[in-house]
Amino acid sequence: GGRGARRLRTAFSAEQISTLESSFQRQQYLGAAERRKLAGKMRLSEVQIKTWFQNRRMKLKRQL
Repeated sequence: GGRGARRLRTAFSAEQISTLESSFQRQQYLGAAERRKLAGKMRLSEVQIKTWFQNRRMKLKRQL
C-alpha cells in the first residue's frame, strides 16, 4: 500500500529561496490568496510554500 510513502525533500533553487525570503521579510504569515499567487509565480505547490513559511518561522524562533 501507500503507507509511509513520503514526499522527497524539495530542493529550492537560489532564486526561489531569494523570492521566498523577500516575501518573508515583508510578512511572516501568508494568506491563501498570497500563497496561491506566489505558488503560481514560482511554479511550486501551495503546500510547498506553506511548509517553507512554517519552517522559516520556526528557524526565526530558534534564532531569537
